[in-house]
Amino acid sequence: MTPELQAKYERLQAILQEMGAVVVGLSGGVDSTLLTKVAHDTLGDRCLAVIGKSEAFPEGEIEEALRLAQQMGVRVRVVPTHELQNPLFQVNRPDRCYHCKTELFGVLRRVADEEGIAWIADGTHADDTRDYRPGMRAAKEHGVRVPLLEAGFTKADIRALARHLGLPIWDKPSFACLSSRFPYGTLITRELLQKVDRAERYLRELGFRQVRVRHHDTILRIEVEPHDFERVLQHASAIVAHMKSLGYLYVTLDLEGYRSGKMNDVLQQRTMQGE
Repeated sequence: MTPELQAKYERLQAILQEMGAVVVGLSGGVDSTLLTKVAHDTLGDRCLAVIGKSEAFPEGEIEEALRLAQQMGVRVRVVPTHELQNPLFQVNRPDRCYHCKTELFGVLRRVADEEGIAWIADGTHADDTRDYRPGMRAAKEHGVRVPLLEAGFTKADIRALARHLGLPIWDKPSFACLSSRFPYGTLITRELLQKVDRAERYLRELGFRQVRVRHHDTILRIEVEPHDFERVLQHASAIVAHMKSLGYLYVTLDLEGYRSGKMNDVLQQRTMQGE
């Protein structure tokens, strides 16, 4: 571990110690898993991991988050969240993530109150501040702490520390809520969430690790790392057949490749055009 990372690690431990007890929103991604690991190591049973069971999150991810919590020995609760009951989430405007996080943090706050714990925390880090993240406003409104950000952690720092601490998912590809697969303005329904979930699950079963499918009505746009383009083409016939079985008429490969937050490009374009 580098001296710089060691200093951030110690700062993170000090922040958690100062908090005294914490409810951590655990998604199963490397960010929230590392935060949960360090919080549990620092606070013991005064750390509670809470997994939100959401229709906008693949069942496989929820199961993995639960396995990770059990492996770490942290206390854990799985609680349902109900984003789809909020019309402001369903209509999928650019502030969709705000409404999603408002639901999640509201649930976490209720759990924290039941447990007599003052603080709730999530895995936001320094790199997240460089993208459009309306969910961060919901975090502020609910008094959510962001210890990784407070300690100065970047994504690279998180992966490095997770590897050092022996977390098996230290190099897990980035993941986001399934609602991010739809252009703003597309009405989000349970059926569409299940559709893109099945599409991505199929591609992962073929061995693609970093993958997104983007839903554009009858068109499916696949994003993978550029070095995986050739492998996509090798499986093209099977991929097309599977995606058409889900109801898509056209199946495309994004030649730019995977890039986090790509659905926000339209917002930048509108800004440049003065809309």
